[in-house]
Amino acid sequence: MATDYVLFVHGVKHRQPDEFNRTAQDLLQNVQRTMGDRDRTLKPIVVFWGDLNVGPQASLKQDLEASPQWRKLWLTDFRIQEVLEFAGDAALYLSRHVGAQVVQRFREMALPALQGAQPGDRLHLVTHSLGSVILFDLLFAARWDDPRLDGDASTHQTRAIVQQLREAFFGLGQRPGEGIAISSLHTLGSPIALFSLLSVTGDSTHDLTKDMRSLLQNLYHHRGLKPLPWYNYMHPGDPIAYPLQGLIPRLMGNAQLYVHLRDVITEHRGLPITAGRLPLLWGSDAHSSYWKSDTVVKTMAAAMR
Repeated sequence: MATDYVLFVHGVKHRQPDEFNRTAQDLLQNVQRTMGDRDRTLKPIVVFWGDLNVGPQASLKQDLEASPQWRKLWLTDFRIQEVLEFAGDAALYLSRHVGAQVVQRFREMALPALQGAQPGDRLHLVTHSLGSVILFDLLFAARWDDPRLDGDASTHQTRAIVQQLREAFFGLGQRPGEGIAISSLHTLGSPIALFSLLSVTGDSTHDLTKDMRSLLQNLYHHRGLKPLPWYNYMHPGDPIAYPLQGLIPRLMGNAQLYVHLRDVITEHRGLPITAGRLPLLWGSDAHSSYWKSDTVVKTMAAAMR
């Protein structure tokens, strides 16, 4: 019996691996129940990397608080709990050293399952927040092709691991006709639109478009001229979530023919007002709401049937 693998990559504000494993498992169980297909096996592949940033961010927090002017700033808790965690996670991943550590996590947690996939197995990608940027960067960015990675002790073998990861996906690598094929893509609260600015002025080692275009085109033919379904989920109160439907045509040209991308709003209530102030549903509420969203569950179930 063919297996549907579901690869989960988390985003910011996740620091406990057991907690994230339970979160991913609960979502997948809800999807399985909604599908109602007992003959289909859904197998999670969970990649956790959030603990890699705990030490560096704690050190930065200590340095910030050491300033005699720190307590005079407004919203210090917000700066630490929201801005620092998002910007800090992004900056640390883009650094060569922590980025290489994240690559190691993919080798340990994802690569064995992906390489062990059998013909007929399918893959669904579920990425949250910065996790969408991380996965797309590993699969498509030219920065991982830099031979200098091999000469740095902290990044030794990183380039080879990234190449192995890409070879595990159908449509990528030196043998694009091999590997497990992606059947659906789900980005939850994704800031991909913001990170597209890294390559807006021209060629960039962070540019994702060339290899992503090749992957989508190969999948399109593999799927019998059917575009890949891509759902980009956004809570209206999530400041990290941005639309992609209007961005993809500019970034990818005719590659938009190979993907069926839809921005999906997960909450349709009006803007809430509580006690005369806006309860900004930032990271803690809106940004983490996708894991228990009925809209997310129903859309994923329909895509995975």
